Amino acid sequence: MLKISDFNYNLPDERIAKFPVAQRDQSKLLVYNKGNISEDQFFNIIDYLPEGALMVFNNTRVIRARLHFRKETGALIEIFLLEPYAPADYEQMFQTRGKCQWHCLIGNKKKWKEGALTQTLTNTDGTQTVLTAQINHEAQTTSSVIEFSWNSDLSFAEIVDMAGELPIPPYLNRQTEQSDLKTYQTVYSKIKGSVAAPTAGLHFTPEVLKRIDDKGIMREEVTLHVGAGTFKPVKTEDVADHEMHAEHFAVKLSTIQSLLRHEGKAIAVGTTSVRTLESLYYIGEQIIAGVQPDEDGEFHVSQWEPYGNQPSSDFSSAKEQNPNQKSSPIEALKAIEHYLLSNGLNTLHASTQIIITPAGYNYKIVKVLVTNFHQPQSTLLLLVSALIGDNWHKVYDYALAHDFRFLSYGDSSLLIP
Repeated sequence: MLKISDFNYNLPDERIAKFPVAQRDQSKLLVYNKGNISEDQFFNIIDYLPEGALMVFNNTRVIRARLHFRKETGALIEIFLLEPYAPADYEQMFQTRGKCQWHCLIGNKKKWKEGALTQTLTNTDGTQTVLTAQINHEAQTTSSVIEFSWNSDLSFAEIVDMAGELPIPPYLNRQTEQSDLKTYQTVYSKIKGSVAAPTAGLHFTPEVLKRIDDKGIMREEVTLHVGAGTFKPVKTEDVADHEMHAEHFAVKLSTIQSLLRHEGKAIAVGTTSVRTLESLYYIGEQIIAGVQPDEDGEFHVSQWEPYGNQPSSDFSSAKEQNPNQKSSPIEALKAIEHYLLSNGLNTLHASTQIIITPAGYNYKIVKVLVTNFHQPQSTLLLLVSALIGDNWHKVYDYALAHDFRFLSYGDSSLLIP
């Protein structure tokens, strides 16, 4: 049994960074290099990266996902956007005008059993738009499908920017401030859809990116829209009983080809980039096996697919190759390339529930990781442990002893196993 309690550590509240440092790239950097630990300033990360390497960033952009409505009774209802329902495509959704539907969480739901909620928005030209929300149906035990409609020609992207509030992590225990609108986005964010930032990227500045380019390191971008499930705690003692959340991602054909030119090896910026890159291997395996995408043209990686679809709990198998995985990373990537070219596609669309644990997971594409310091007993800490083994204790003990700041607005680490 893989016990989540083995991935616990004491994180005092004062070590959780409530705000970022004034200058993004002036945060601290812990460098773990094959068992050795040192520290530096994030601006100098380039000094530890090899020439000619490939770095992969997640270019998703956080949306203002919290919408607040007040009933005539005075009750405040919060609707939290999770993912598009109709249209299901993120790009189409944000261009939609007049009406759309989302999977949502509802705060204070017991006060909203029926009827419509409305909110009046003031446009930049002084005109007004009335936004209406109506429960369409219960999608799952935890979420509902909400239909939004509005009486103007604004796109839903414009509606959300006007009506919504940027969701910052719950563990910050504070309200969203104006500064978060800038600091809780990466400087390279482009594609709207996330409800949480890919926080490893928050340390990068245009100056750091230029230094990366000047050293001859290739940069590629993927898009994985971070869901609220990223904050979902592991509540079961046995990790095998934890249900992982699904997240949608997109990878361009040119990025697949860049990975192939770099022998299928990459430096991942953040755990969301890890989840995307590692999922590519299993999609390639599916294509080789003749699996077809679903009706929306998406492939899906299930939670336990890397473990033969059975939860693994034997640490002794951590370095062993799953006998069901017969392809090399290069072969898997070539299969994706061939699939896209054969179908005249420029982008691979997929979703993933992949869980990366130190119990049997063997990294395929990611060789180095840039990441922040994660919550105790989280799936993100399991992912780190799968990369550097029990030395995660050594890394986190050092960070706690040397005044590193933790979680989303905290400091960073460069992990070279």
